Amino acid sequence: MTEPTFDAEGLFDDDYLYFFAEQLDARADADAGLIWRLLDLRPGLEVLDLACGHGRIAGRLARRGCRVTGLDSSPVFLERARAGGGADYVHGDMRRLPWTGRFDRIVCWSTAFGYFSDSDNQRVLARAAAALKPGGRIAIDLNNYAAVVRGYQASTVVERDGDLVVERHRLDLETGRNLVERTIVRDGRVRTVPYFVRLFTFPELRHLMLAAGFTSVHAFGAEGGPLTIDSRRMIVVAGR
Repeated sequence: MTEPTFDAEGLFDDDYLYFFAEQLDARADADAGLIWRLLDLRPGLEVLDLACGHGRIAGRLARRGCRVTGLDSSPVFLERARAGGGADYVHGDMRRLPWTGRFDRIVCWSTAFGYFSDSDNQRVLARAAAALKPGGRIAIDLNNYAAVVRGYQASTVVERDGDLVVERHRLDLETGRNLVERTIVRDGRVRTVPYFVRLFTFPELRHLMLAAGFTSVHAFGAEGGPLTIDSRRMIVVAGR
């Protein structure tokens, strides 16, 4: 089977920040508070923000007293993150984490997991488990498969000051991927970016995480409540 195209450089760039950073920042305080509670964080803990983006979570956890490292593959995102300070920001690939037994906690937020082949997604989980100290925990926030399928939209539009992001979606049931063609119209320029994201049911992701070395895996819905068919988000917390 031919792998679909994923234009990471074209997806995670200044246009992404222009259209989406403001709405992400608007909920950053609430996200950081929820992460703090779900992972039982406290000042002094070593935390890895995996796929940290422009630092909206990493910076807030650092200001609460954690020693935070943020890793991302986008130089554009990291430049914005470093301007905000607070954490140590590293350019890197989440499939090839260089650390072993270093972190007390790992955060992977806002659907930052599921952008690779199944084998590489499994590799991310295995490297994350290896990067944790014994007794460490990870929290992953991603789409709730049941809610996505129930309210599936074939297309979406985001508008800002006359500029547009138009997406066409196709759900591939054989691979569990949402295949997306994103068209960006900004300042009179038009470009198209293909990407995809893997959609996981909780039992499927729990199986993968246990195989990767985690010993306990639990699911939550939005705000840390029970995961239901109506939960827009699925939050998975696992320990090793």
